[in-house]
Amino acid sequence: MLLARQVLTVALKGPDGMGLRKRGARKRQPGSLLPMRKKSDGQGGAGPVEQKLHEPVMVQEVLDLLAVGEEGLYVDGTLGSGGHAEAILRKGGPGVKVLGIDRDPEALSRARERLAIFRDRLIVRRGSYAQLHLFLEELGYSRARGVLLDLGASYEQLTSPTRGFSFRESGPLDMRFDPDGSELTAHQIVNFWSQEAIEEVIRRNSQEPLASRIARSIVRNRPIKDTHHLAEIVSRVVPRRGRIHPATRVFQALRIEVNQELDHLRRAMDSIPPCLEDGGRMCVIAYHSLEDGIVKRAMKGLASRDPSFRILTPKPLRPKPEEVSRNPSARSARLRALARGAEGG
Repeated sequence: MLLARQVLTVALKGPDGMGLRKRGARKRQPGSLLPMRKKSDGQGGAGPVEQKLHEPVMVQEVLDLLAVGEEGLYVDGTLGSGGHAEAILRKGGPGVKVLGIDRDPEALSRARERLAIFRDRLIVRRGSYAQLHLFLEELGYSRARGVLLDLGASYEQLTSPTRGFSFRESGPLDMRFDPDGSELTAHQIVNFWSQEAIEEVIRRNSQEPLASRIARSIVRNRPIKDTHHLAEIVSRVVPRRGRIHPATRVFQALRIEVNQELDHLRRAMDSIPPCLEDGGRMCVIAYHSLEDGIVKRAMKGLASRDPSFRILTPKPLRPKPEEVSRNPSARSARLRALARGAEGG
């Protein structure tokens, strides 16, 4: 499934910032604040303008499992627009700092703007969470108190036509988290890779049972121009499964391949636990079985080999019904956590 991590619709009035309100407004809780950006309606700011904002998933569960305290370095390895990072900074004492990592330069820009009030309590680095040990070394930290990975693509990525992650609007077949970090794009895969290679990508990264049929149709219909064209080609040979668009799994598979998401995750599950201090914790939110399987096997394997690590979630935590009702895209989220150190650490 292509997954955004949640949106909240707000109505914003003119540029004076007055009259801000939320649909279905509810009392704000620590760690649940969302950015309120002014948005011009192109007519002098008169009248409300609809804007959708990202809401992080399972915030309270993450704060509880990370056991955010009065001090320490916490890492948000998938910073995005900064929702989880903001919750950690608000929950923690003045001695808490957050190192935010993301491959997407647009996400880092949004997070810096959103979290500017925290000043030097926020440290931002561009790159992969699998490089955490290098960032810690650069910054002079030996270990971190807590680490969070919230996997998958963000709402902002999925709704930007120029990024090519979604077929909702026509856009280039790009799909790179970091436009400067790799030359491989989805356009290159669907237009220049062999039918066998495309089939393998779709089958491996999405478990799509009709991978062979889809790959054959892609090759026969080259050149493929944009996201709409690709979605149309897939729709011709894949029947709709309920409310899920036939091209959803294909777009997921291509995005995973372009960004080597599963490889980054495997490397991170090996390299991040040793970066935890005694009593430190690691949380991972996965959104499909491929990701969750990697996390589950890595945590179980580590806990069985090294008694200094223990699993905090024998079964993954799932969003509460009220969160799923408010945020349908959170339905597939699965949260697992690992601790380093003795019980109570």
